[in-house]
Amino acid sequence: MQPKKKAILLSLCVSIVLMLAKFVAYFITQSNAILTDALESIVNVLASSFAFYSIYLATIPKDQNHPYGHGKVEFFSAFLEGTLITIAGLIIIFKSTYDLIYPKPIYQLFEGAGIIGATGIVNLIIGYYLINVGKKENSITLEADGKHLLTDSITSAGLVVGIILIQLTRIYWLDSAVSILLGLYIIFNGYKLTRRSVGGLMDESNIELVKNIIEILQKNRKEAWIDVHNLRAQQYGADLHVDCHVTLPYYFDLNRVHQEISSIDKLINGNGNCKTELFIHADPCLPACCNYCEMKDCPVREEAFRGEIEWTIENATKNQKHFDQ
Repeated sequence: MQPKKKAILLSLCVSIVLMLAKFVAYFITQSNAILTDALESIVNVLASSFAFYSIYLATIPKDQNHPYGHGKVEFFSAFLEGTLITIAGLIIIFKSTYDLIYPKPIYQLFEGAGIIGATGIVNLIIGYYLINVGKKENSITLEADGKHLLTDSITSAGLVVGIILIQLTRIYWLDSAVSILLGLYIIFNGYKLTRRSVGGLMDESNIELVKNIIEILQKNRKEAWIDVHNLRAQQYGADLHVDCHVTLPYYFDLNRVHQEISSIDKLINGNGNCKTELFIHADPCLPACCNYCEMKDCPVREEAFRGEIEWTIENATKNQKHFDQ
């Protein structure tokens, strides 16, 4: 089984067991704060189920109807998870506000705290595991699910502290107050997850990713690569799609142009963190390029070389040759 599928299947199975444990804790205690954690666990199970399906789709090879593959479904999965987290947070706040006005008795808080504490530790371990696998496999779905579980473990820790405080002080309205605070924290994390997924669905530029590609090109640049511009990168699940324009000497024949473009392709795929598909447009050089062209013994040079222009995110992403700046 692929690492991504193995990781998300483990997350799904664990989420189901922990959800049942949290509802047992709620029925024992009748605590709103514990119900908060139990309701969020339903979101965990739903999100992990859809995440498993989205990872299955993302691993399907590209076809005629999906020439860029199916990886973008992972952004939709993260969006759904973020939306479900936010809805759960809103429900928690509304219910807890009602019970703050009309309180009800709660019982056996220490037993409930023990169950919630144990589930928090499990979520912490599984969360870090999913994030590590997600980064290694370039899966936003696994990272999102892992961060969700880390959020759940933090809310569980806060919940345990709140339960102990309630038991020691006998101030029972703190139960609803703690639940409201945890609900706000859940909504905040749901917003962050949704914001990132919407950025991916809208093909928002990943600045760090683009910087990394430019740094690789700059460190390994060849004299024939006069400049690189109009560089763009899009992430589709575990696959990266990059397109750019490369200025080459205009007298290169088609074989030499293909050789240079293939070198760039091998360079990016050999040094990058994920599989990359490149679409490179070759531009012919112009006399205005001569002052920063490093080609030695160029037969058509019209101006002396004055200095290299370092490739940065400012000039490499613009749709213009560097002499136009």
